Amino acid sequence: MVEEARAELLKRLAQESLEFDATASDPERNCWLVVHRHIHGVLPSEYDIREIDEELYLAVLQCRRELMAQRT
Repeated sequence: MVEEARAELLKRLAQESLEFDATASDPERNCWLVVHRHIHGVLPSEYDIREIDEELYLAVLQCRRELMAQRT
Protein backbone atom coordinates (compact mmCIF):
# COMPACT_ATOMS: atom_id res chain seq x y z
CA MET A 1 0.00 0.00 0.00
CA VAL A 2 2.77 2.45 0.94
CA GLU A 3 4.75 1.47 -2.17
CA GLU A 4 1.69 2.11 -4.35
CA ALA A 5 1.23 5.56 -2.84
CA ARG A 6 4.91 6.36 -3.40
CA ALA A 7 4.74 5.13 -6.99
CA GLU A 8 1.71 7.35 -7.62
CA LEU A 9 3.49 10.34 -6.06
CA LEU A 10 6.56 9.77 -8.23
CA LYS A 11 4.45 9.46 -11.36
CA ARG A 12 2.47 12.60 -10.54
CA LEU A 13 5.58 14.67 -9.84
CA ALA A 14 7.30 13.35 -12.97
CA GLN A 15 4.28 14.35 -15.05
CA GLU A 16 4.19 17.76 -13.39
CA SER A 17 7.84 18.27 -14.30
CA LEU A 18 6.88 18.02 -17.97
CA GLU A 19 4.84 21.21 -17.60
CA PHE A 20 8.08 23.16 -17.09
CA ASP A 21 9.49 21.95 -20.41
CA ALA A 22 7.77 24.92 -22.06
CA THR A 23 10.20 27.26 -20.28
CA ALA A 24 13.30 25.04 -20.35
CA SER A 25 13.70 21.48 -21.56
CA ASP A 26 15.99 20.52 -18.70
CA PRO A 27 14.76 17.37 -16.91
CA GLU A 28 17.05 17.83 -13.89
CA ARG A 29 15.94 21.42 -13.33
CA ASN A 30 12.28 20.67 -13.88
CA CYS A 31 12.26 17.71 -11.51
CA TRP A 32 14.03 19.81 -8.90
CA LEU A 33 11.35 22.51 -9.28
CA VAL A 34 8.45 20.12 -8.72
CA VAL A 35 10.12 18.41 -5.77
CA HIS A 36 10.86 21.80 -4.21
CA ARG A 37 7.24 22.83 -4.72
CA HIS A 38 6.01 19.52 -3.28
CA ILE A 39 8.16 19.83 -0.15
CA HIS A 40 7.99 23.58 0.52
CA GLY A 41 4.63 24.44 -1.08
CA VAL A 42 6.07 27.06 -3.44
CA LEU A 43 8.44 27.26 -6.36
CA PRO A 44 11.92 28.40 -5.41
CA SER A 45 12.90 32.04 -5.66
CA GLU A 46 16.15 33.07 -7.30
CA TYR A 47 18.20 32.74 -4.12
CA ASP A 48 16.23 29.94 -2.46
CA ILE A 49 18.67 27.61 -0.71
CA ARG A 50 16.18 25.40 1.12
CA GLU A 51 17.10 21.78 0.78
CA ILE A 52 15.00 19.11 -0.84
CA ASP A 53 14.89 15.35 -0.36
CA GLU A 54 17.60 14.16 -2.76
CA GLU A 55 16.28 10.60 -2.75
CA LEU A 56 12.84 11.84 -3.81
CA TYR A 57 14.39 14.09 -6.47
CA LEU A 58 16.39 11.21 -7.97
CA ALA A 59 13.36 8.93 -7.93
CA VAL A 60 11.23 11.56 -9.71
CA LEU A 61 13.99 12.09 -12.28
CA GLN A 62 14.18 8.34 -12.91
CA CYS A 63 10.40 8.11 -13.23
CA ARG A 64 10.41 11.00 -15.71
CA ARG A 65 13.06 9.26 -17.79
CA GLU A 66 10.93 6.13 -17.83
CA LEU A 67 7.87 8.13 -18.91
CA MET A 68 9.85 9.74 -21.73
CA ALA A 69 11.19 6.36 -22.88
CA GLN A 70 7.62 5.04 -23.11
CA ARG A 71 6.66 7.96 -25.36
CA THR A 72 9.31 7.18 -27.97
